[in-house]
Amino acid sequence: MLAEARLRTLNLQSRMQELGIHKALISDEASIAYLAGFWGYLGIEFGRPSLLVIDAEEPPIVITPLMEAEMVEAMTWVEDIRLWEDSGNRSWAVVLSDALGSKPADIWVESNSIPAIVRNFLDETYRDITLQDIACILGPMRTVKSPFEIEIMKKAGEIAGVMMAAAHDSLHAGAREYESALAVIDAGSRKAASFLTERGWDRFVSPLLHNLQILQSGTDTSMVHRRASVKAYRQFDPVYFCFCNMVQFKQYKLGFDRMFYIGDVRDVDRDVQLVAIEAQQAAIESIRPGVHAEEVAMAANEVYRQRGYAPGYRTGRSIGVAYLEAPELKEGDRTILRKGMTFAVDGGISVDGVTAGRIGDSVVVTDTGIEYLTDYPRTLLFGK
Repeated sequence: MLAEARLRTLNLQSRMQELGIHKALISDEASIAYLAGFWGYLGIEFGRPSLLVIDAEEPPIVITPLMEAEMVEAMTWVEDIRLWEDSGNRSWAVVLSDALGSKPADIWVESNSIPAIVRNFLDETYRDITLQDIACILGPMRTVKSPFEIEIMKKAGEIAGVMMAAAHDSLHAGAREYESALAVIDAGSRKAASFLTERGWDRFVSPLLHNLQILQSGTDTSMVHRRASVKAYRQFDPVYFCFCNMVQFKQYKLGFDRMFYIGDVRDVDRDVQLVAIEAQQAAIESIRPGVHAEEVAMAANEVYRQRGYAPGYRTGRSIGVAYLEAPELKEGDRTILRKGMTFAVDGGISVDGVTAGRIGDSVVVTDTGIEYLTDYPRTLLFGK
Protein backbone atom coordinates (compact mmCIF):
# COMPACT_ATOMS: atom_id res chain seq x y z
CA MET A 1 0.00 0.00 0.00
CA LEU A 2 2.71 2.51 0.97
CA ALA A 3 4.80 1.81 -2.13
CA GLU A 4 1.72 2.48 -4.25
CA ALA A 5 0.96 5.71 -2.36
CA ARG A 6 4.53 6.91 -2.80
CA LEU A 7 4.39 6.23 -6.54
CA ARG A 8 1.16 8.24 -6.84
CA THR A 9 2.79 11.19 -5.11
CA LEU A 10 5.79 11.03 -7.43
CA ASN A 11 3.43 10.98 -10.40
CA LEU A 12 1.58 14.00 -9.03
CA GLN A 13 4.89 15.87 -8.56
CA SER A 14 5.87 15.02 -12.12
CA ARG A 15 2.61 16.49 -13.44
CA MET A 16 3.11 19.57 -11.29
CA GLN A 17 6.56 20.09 -12.80
CA GLU A 18 5.16 19.73 -16.31
CA LEU A 19 2.52 22.37 -15.61
CA GLY A 20 4.72 24.76 -13.67
CA ILE A 21 2.89 24.22 -10.36
CA HIS A 22 5.05 24.74 -7.27
CA LYS A 23 2.97 24.02 -4.14
CA ALA A 24 -0.12 21.93 -3.47
CA LEU A 25 -1.94 21.72 -0.15
CA ILE A 26 -3.92 18.49 0.24
CA SER A 27 -6.57 18.65 2.96
CA ASP A 28 -9.19 16.04 2.06
CA GLU A 29 -8.71 12.89 4.14
CA ALA A 30 -9.38 10.64 1.15
CA SER A 31 -6.69 12.38 -0.89
CA ILE A 32 -4.23 12.21 2.00
CA ALA A 33 -4.85 8.48 2.32
CA TYR A 34 -4.42 8.10 -1.44
CA LEU A 35 -1.07 9.92 -1.52
CA ALA A 36 0.47 9.49 1.94
CA GLY A 37 -1.08 6.18 2.99
CA PHE A 38 -2.52 7.27 6.32
CA TRP A 39 -5.75 8.57 7.78
CA GLY A 40 -6.33 10.07 11.19
CA TYR A 41 -9.36 9.63 13.41
CA LEU A 42 -9.74 13.15 14.79
CA GLY A 43 -10.62 15.08 11.67
CA ILE A 44 -11.69 18.62 11.06
CA GLU A 45 -14.90 17.95 13.02
CA PHE A 46 -12.70 18.12 16.11
CA GLY A 47 -10.97 21.26 14.88
CA ARG A 48 -7.83 19.27 14.17
CA PRO A 49 -6.80 19.25 10.51
CA SER A 50 -4.27 16.86 9.07
CA LEU A 51 -2.59 18.28 5.97
CA LEU A 52 -0.20 17.23 3.24
CA VAL A 53 2.04 19.82 1.57
CA ILE A 54 3.46 18.72 -1.77
CA ASP A 55 6.23 20.70 -3.43
CA ALA A 56 6.97 19.91 -7.06
CA GLU A 57 10.70 19.57 -6.36
CA GLU A 58 11.00 18.73 -2.65
CA PRO A 59 9.88 15.78 -0.48
CA PRO A 60 6.30 16.11 0.80
CA ILE A 61 5.42 17.24 4.31
CA VAL A 62 2.75 15.77 6.59
CA ILE A 63 1.24 18.12 9.19
CA THR A 64 -0.66 16.32 11.93
CA PRO A 65 -1.80 16.83 15.55
CA LEU A 66 0.70 15.83 18.22
CA MET A 67 -1.66 13.22 19.68
CA GLU A 68 -1.86 11.47 16.29
CA ALA A 69 1.90 11.52 15.74
CA GLU A 70 2.87 8.00 16.72
CA MET A 71 0.17 6.37 14.62
CA VAL A 72 0.73 8.62 11.60
CA GLU A 73 4.49 8.03 11.64
CA ALA A 74 3.87 4.29 11.59
CA MET A 75 1.31 4.47 8.77
CA THR A 76 2.86 6.83 6.21
CA TRP A 77 5.86 6.59 3.90
CA VAL A 78 6.41 10.36 4.17
CA GLU A 79 9.50 11.12 6.25
CA ASP A 80 9.00 14.83 6.97
CA ILE A 81 6.25 14.84 9.62
CA ARG A 82 5.58 18.11 11.41
CA LEU A 83 3.48 18.19 14.55
CA TRP A 84 1.21 20.85 15.92
CA GLU A 85 -0.32 21.43 19.34
CA ASP A 86 -3.72 22.60 20.54
CA SER A 87 -2.26 25.51 22.50
CA GLY A 88 0.92 27.55 22.61
CA ASN A 89 3.02 28.80 19.72
CA ARG A 90 2.93 25.58 17.66
CA SER A 91 -0.60 25.73 16.26
CA TRP A 92 -1.43 24.10 12.93
CA ALA A 93 -1.48 27.54 11.30
CA VAL A 94 2.10 28.25 12.43
CA VAL A 95 3.32 24.84 11.24
CA LEU A 96 1.52 25.23 7.91
CA SER A 97 3.03 28.69 7.40
CA ASP A 98 6.49 27.23 7.95
CA ALA A 99 5.81 24.46 5.43
CA LEU A 100 4.45 26.78 2.73
CA GLY A 101 6.99 29.55 3.29
CA SER A 102 6.39 33.27 3.56
CA LYS A 103 6.18 33.91 -0.20
CA PRO A 104 5.21 30.78 -2.13
CA ALA A 105 4.99 31.26 -5.88
CA ASP A 106 1.55 29.62 -5.89
CA ILE A 107 -0.75 27.48 -3.75
CA TRP A 108 -3.01 24.84 -5.26
CA VAL A 109 -5.77 23.38 -3.09
CA GLU A 110 -8.75 21.05 -3.31
CA SER A 111 -11.27 23.82 -3.80
CA ASN A 112 -14.42 21.76 -3.28
CA SER A 113 -13.28 19.99 -0.11
CA ILE A 114 -10.85 22.27 1.73
CA PRO A 115 -12.11 22.96 5.28
CA ALA A 116 -13.38 26.49 5.81
CA ILE A 117 -10.92 27.22 8.64
CA VAL A 118 -7.99 26.26 6.41
CA ARG A 119 -9.33 28.23 3.46
CA ASN A 120 -9.88 31.28 5.66
CA PHE A 121 -6.34 31.04 6.99
CA LEU A 122 -4.89 30.91 3.48
CA ASP A 123 -7.02 33.85 2.32
CA GLU A 124 -5.88 35.96 5.25
CA THR A 125 -2.21 34.93 5.28
CA TYR A 126 -1.53 34.83 1.55
CA ARG A 127 -3.68 37.70 0.30
CA ASP A 128 -1.62 38.23 -2.86
CA ILE A 129 -1.95 34.62 -4.02
CA THR A 130 -5.00 33.37 -5.92
CA LEU A 131 -5.66 29.81 -4.84
CA GLN A 132 -5.87 27.35 -7.73
CA ASP A 133 -7.67 23.99 -7.84
CA ILE A 134 -5.43 20.89 -7.88
CA ALA A 135 -8.46 18.69 -8.62
CA CYS A 136 -7.85 19.10 -12.36
CA ILE A 137 -4.73 16.96 -11.88
CA LEU A 138 -5.47 14.82 -8.85
CA GLY A 139 -9.03 13.98 -9.91
CA PRO A 140 -8.10 12.18 -13.14
CA MET A 141 -5.34 10.31 -11.30
CA ARG A 142 -7.83 8.95 -8.80
CA THR A 143 -10.43 8.12 -11.45
CA VAL A 144 -8.46 5.37 -13.23
CA LYS A 145 -7.56 2.61 -10.80
CA SER A 146 -4.39 0.53 -10.85
CA PRO A 147 -4.55 -3.28 -10.73
CA PHE A 148 -3.45 -2.99 -7.09
CA GLU A 149 -6.42 -0.78 -6.26
CA ILE A 150 -8.86 -3.00 -8.14
CA GLU A 151 -7.75 -6.01 -6.10
CA ILE A 152 -8.52 -4.10 -2.89
CA MET A 153 -11.92 -3.14 -4.28
CA LYS A 154 -12.63 -6.77 -5.16
CA LYS A 155 -12.06 -7.68 -1.52
CA ALA A 156 -14.47 -4.89 -0.57
CA GLY A 157 -16.91 -6.54 -2.97
CA GLU A 158 -16.53 -9.87 -1.19
CA ILE A 159 -17.25 -8.12 2.10
CA ALA A 160 -20.33 -6.55 0.50
CA GLY A 161 -21.62 -9.92 -0.65
CA VAL A 162 -21.36 -11.40 2.84
CA MET A 163 -23.16 -8.34 4.23
CA MET A 164 -26.02 -8.71 1.78
CA ALA A 165 -26.36 -12.42 2.52
CA ALA A 166 -26.63 -11.57 6.23
CA ALA A 167 -29.27 -8.97 5.42
CA HIS A 168 -31.19 -11.57 3.41
CA ASP A 169 -31.01 -14.17 6.19
CA SER A 170 -32.30 -11.67 8.75
CA LEU A 171 -35.61 -11.08 6.98
CA HIS A 172 -38.84 -12.51 8.31
CA ALA A 173 -42.13 -11.12 9.51
CA GLY A 174 -41.74 -9.75 13.02
CA ALA A 175 -38.00 -9.09 12.81
CA ARG A 176 -36.96 -5.47 13.23
CA GLU A 177 -34.94 -3.23 10.97
CA TYR A 178 -32.15 -2.58 13.48
CA GLU A 179 -31.69 -6.34 13.93
CA SER A 180 -30.94 -6.64 10.22
CA ALA A 181 -28.47 -3.75 10.51
CA LEU A 182 -26.65 -5.48 13.39
CA ALA A 183 -26.45 -8.72 11.39
CA VAL A 184 -24.99 -6.82 8.43
CA ILE A 185 -22.36 -5.07 10.55
CA ASP A 186 -21.32 -8.30 12.27
CA ALA A 187 -21.01 -10.32 9.06
CA GLY A 188 -19.14 -7.61 7.16
CA SER A 189 -16.72 -6.88 9.98
CA ARG A 190 -15.87 -10.57 10.36
CA LYS A 191 -15.26 -10.93 6.62
CA ALA A 192 -13.05 -7.83 6.54
CA ALA A 193 -11.08 -9.19 9.50
CA SER A 194 -10.34 -12.36 7.54
CA PHE A 195 -8.36 -10.27 5.00
CA LEU A 196 -6.18 -8.55 7.61
CA THR A 197 -3.14 -9.46 9.69
CA GLU A 198 -1.60 -8.12 12.89
CA ARG A 199 1.59 -7.16 11.08
CA GLY A 200 2.92 -3.99 9.47
CA TRP A 201 0.59 -1.42 7.95
CA ASP A 202 -2.33 -3.88 8.16
CA ARG A 203 -2.55 -3.50 11.92
CA PHE A 204 -3.88 0.04 11.51
CA VAL A 205 -6.80 -1.04 9.32
CA SER A 206 -9.96 -1.59 11.34
CA PRO A 207 -12.28 -4.30 10.01
CA LEU A 208 -15.23 -2.76 11.85
CA LEU A 209 -17.99 -1.34 9.70
CA HIS A 210 -19.48 1.93 10.79
CA ASN A 211 -22.07 4.55 9.78
CA LEU A 212 -25.79 4.25 10.37
CA GLN A 213 -27.40 1.66 8.15
CA ILE A 214 -29.55 2.97 5.30
CA LEU A 215 -32.54 0.65 5.49
CA GLN A 216 -36.25 1.14 4.86
CA SER A 217 -39.25 -1.16 4.77
CA GLY A 218 -42.88 -1.05 3.75
CA THR A 219 -44.14 2.21 2.28
CA ASP A 220 -41.08 3.95 3.76
CA THR A 221 -38.97 2.46 0.96
CA SER A 222 -39.81 5.57 -1.04
CA MET A 223 -37.62 7.53 1.41
CA VAL A 224 -34.27 6.96 -0.25
CA HIS A 225 -31.97 7.47 2.73
CA ARG A 226 -34.04 6.61 5.79
CA ARG A 227 -32.09 4.87 8.58
CA ALA A 228 -32.75 1.56 10.31
CA SER A 229 -35.28 1.89 13.13
CA VAL A 230 -37.13 -0.39 15.55
CA LYS A 231 -39.87 -0.92 12.97
CA ALA A 232 -40.98 -4.57 12.59
CA TYR A 233 -41.31 -6.21 9.17
CA ARG A 234 -44.75 -7.32 8.00
CA GLN A 235 -45.78 -9.85 5.39
CA PHE A 236 -45.34 -8.50 1.82
CA ASP A 237 -43.16 -5.59 2.99
CA PRO A 238 -40.46 -4.47 0.57
CA VAL A 239 -37.16 -4.00 2.43
CA TYR A 240 -34.34 -1.91 0.99
CA PHE A 241 -30.66 -2.11 1.98
CA CYS A 242 -28.13 0.44 0.76
CA PHE A 243 -24.49 -0.15 1.73
CA CYS A 244 -23.06 2.86 -0.14
CA ASN A 245 -21.96 4.52 3.09
CA MET A 246 -20.73 1.29 4.69
CA VAL A 247 -18.91 -1.04 2.31
CA GLN A 248 -15.24 -0.20 2.43
CA PHE A 249 -11.88 -1.87 2.79
CA LYS A 250 -8.56 -0.09 3.25
CA GLN A 251 -10.32 3.21 2.52
CA TYR A 252 -11.84 2.06 -0.81
CA LYS A 253 -15.62 2.51 -0.84
CA LEU A 254 -18.17 0.71 -3.01
CA GLY A 255 -21.84 1.15 -3.80
CA PHE A 256 -24.19 -1.82 -3.33
CA ASP A 257 -28.03 -1.94 -3.00
CA ARG A 258 -30.72 -4.58 -3.00
CA MET A 259 -34.47 -4.77 -2.44
CA PHE A 260 -36.14 -7.77 -0.76
CA TYR A 261 -39.74 -8.79 -0.04
CA ILE A 262 -41.11 -10.48 3.06
CA GLY A 263 -42.78 -13.74 1.99
CA ASP A 264 -44.23 -12.53 -1.31
CA VAL A 265 -44.53 -9.39 -3.39
CA ARG A 266 -47.49 -7.20 -4.34
CA ASP A 267 -48.01 -6.35 -8.00
CA VAL A 268 -47.18 -2.63 -7.58
CA ASP A 269 -43.90 -3.43 -5.82
CA ARG A 270 -42.96 -6.09 -8.36
CA ASP A 271 -43.60 -3.85 -11.34
CA VAL A 272 -41.49 -0.98 -10.01
CA GLN A 273 -38.58 -3.23 -9.02
CA LEU A 274 -38.47 -4.99 -12.38
CA VAL A 275 -38.20 -1.62 -14.13
CA ALA A 276 -35.34 -0.63 -11.81
CA ILE A 277 -33.51 -3.87 -12.59
CA GLU A 278 -34.07 -3.43 -16.32
CA ALA A 279 -32.77 0.17 -16.21
CA GLN A 280 -29.67 -0.80 -14.27
CA GLN A 281 -28.87 -3.61 -16.69
CA ALA A 282 -29.34 -1.28 -19.67
CA ALA A 283 -26.85 1.11 -18.09
CA ILE A 284 -24.31 -1.62 -17.33
CA GLU A 285 -24.57 -3.07 -20.82
CA SER A 286 -23.71 0.35 -22.28
CA ILE A 287 -20.46 0.72 -20.32
CA ARG A 288 -17.20 0.29 -22.23
CA PRO A 289 -14.12 2.39 -23.01
CA GLY A 290 -14.87 5.38 -25.27
CA VAL A 291 -18.46 5.88 -24.13
CA HIS A 292 -19.41 9.20 -22.54
CA ALA A 293 -20.57 9.05 -18.92
CA GLU A 294 -23.90 10.59 -19.84
CA GLU A 295 -24.60 7.87 -22.40
CA VAL A 296 -24.78 5.34 -19.56
CA ALA A 297 -27.40 7.46 -17.82
CA MET A 298 -29.29 7.93 -21.07
CA ALA A 299 -29.53 4.15 -21.52
CA ALA A 300 -31.17 3.80 -18.10
CA ASN A 301 -33.36 6.86 -18.54
CA GLU A 302 -34.73 5.54 -21.80
CA VAL A 303 -35.99 2.44 -19.97
CA TYR A 304 -37.71 4.62 -17.37
CA ARG A 305 -39.39 6.71 -20.06
CA GLN A 306 -40.57 3.68 -22.01
CA ARG A 307 -42.09 2.23 -18.82
CA GLY A 308 -43.83 5.48 -17.89
CA TYR A 309 -41.47 6.83 -15.20
CA ALA A 310 -39.65 10.14 -15.13
CA PRO A 311 -35.93 9.74 -14.33
CA GLY A 312 -35.27 11.14 -10.87
CA TYR A 313 -31.76 10.02 -9.90
CA ARG A 314 -28.34 9.97 -11.47
CA THR A 315 -27.51 6.48 -12.74
CA GLY A 316 -24.21 6.21 -10.94
CA ARG A 317 -20.98 7.72 -9.71
CA SER A 318 -17.29 7.03 -9.71
CA ILE A 319 -16.07 5.20 -6.61
CA GLY A 320 -12.70 5.00 -4.91
CA VAL A 321 -11.16 6.37 -1.73
CA ALA A 322 -13.98 8.90 -1.29
CA TYR A 323 -17.74 8.30 -1.08
CA LEU A 324 -18.25 10.52 -4.13
CA GLU A 325 -15.73 10.88 -6.93
CA ALA A 326 -15.89 12.18 -10.49
CA PRO A 327 -17.22 11.53 -13.05
CA GLU A 328 -20.91 10.90 -12.44
CA LEU A 329 -23.19 8.86 -14.66
CA LYS A 330 -25.73 11.55 -15.40
CA GLU A 331 -26.86 13.60 -18.38
CA GLY A 332 -24.47 16.46 -19.00
CA ASP A 333 -21.32 14.63 -17.88
CA ARG A 334 -19.28 14.15 -21.06
CA THR A 335 -16.33 12.37 -19.45
CA ILE A 336 -15.05 9.58 -21.69
CA LEU A 337 -14.94 6.23 -19.92
CA ARG A 338 -11.59 4.44 -19.76
CA LYS A 339 -10.40 1.02 -18.74
CA GLY A 340 -9.80 0.94 -14.98
CA MET A 341 -12.53 3.40 -14.05
CA THR A 342 -14.82 2.11 -11.30
CA PHE A 343 -18.48 3.00 -10.80
CA ALA A 344 -21.49 2.35 -8.65
CA VAL A 345 -24.34 1.82 -11.13
CA ASP A 346 -27.91 2.11 -9.88
CA GLY A 347 -31.47 1.52 -10.94
CA GLY A 348 -33.88 3.57 -8.89
CA ILE A 349 -37.53 4.64 -8.81
CA SER A 350 -39.47 6.17 -5.91
CA VAL A 351 -43.25 6.39 -5.76
CA ASP A 352 -43.76 8.70 -2.79
CA GLY A 353 -45.63 7.15 0.09
CA VAL A 354 -46.23 3.93 -1.85
CA THR A 355 -43.12 1.95 -2.81
CA ALA A 356 -39.77 2.01 -4.58
CA GLY A 357 -37.62 -0.07 -6.86
CA ARG A 358 -33.85 -0.04 -6.39
CA ILE A 359 -30.75 -2.00 -7.20
CA GLY A 360 -27.07 -1.05 -7.23
CA ASP A 361 -23.75 -2.69 -8.04
CA SER A 362 -20.13 -1.64 -8.34
CA VAL A 363 -18.21 -2.38 -11.54
CA VAL A 364 -14.81 -1.80 -13.12
CA VAL A 365 -14.49 -0.85 -16.79
CA THR A 366 -12.58 -3.45 -18.83
CA ASP A 367 -11.33 -3.54 -22.42
CA THR A 368 -14.71 -4.66 -23.71
CA GLY A 369 -17.27 -3.83 -21.01
CA ILE A 370 -17.35 -4.32 -17.26
CA GLU A 371 -16.44 -6.71 -14.49
CA TYR A 372 -18.64 -6.78 -11.41
CA LEU A 373 -17.01 -5.86 -8.10
CA THR A 374 -20.20 -6.76 -6.21
CA ASP A 375 -22.29 -9.83 -6.80
CA TYR A 376 -25.74 -10.89 -5.61
CA PRO A 377 -28.74 -12.09 -7.63
CA ARG A 378 -30.24 -9.33 -9.79
CA THR A 379 -33.79 -10.63 -9.62
CA LEU A 380 -36.74 -10.35 -7.26
CA LEU A 381 -35.49 -11.45 -3.83
CA PHE A 382 -37.56 -12.78 -0.94
CA GLY A 383 -37.19 -13.16 2.82
CA LYS A 384 -39.08 -15.71 4.87
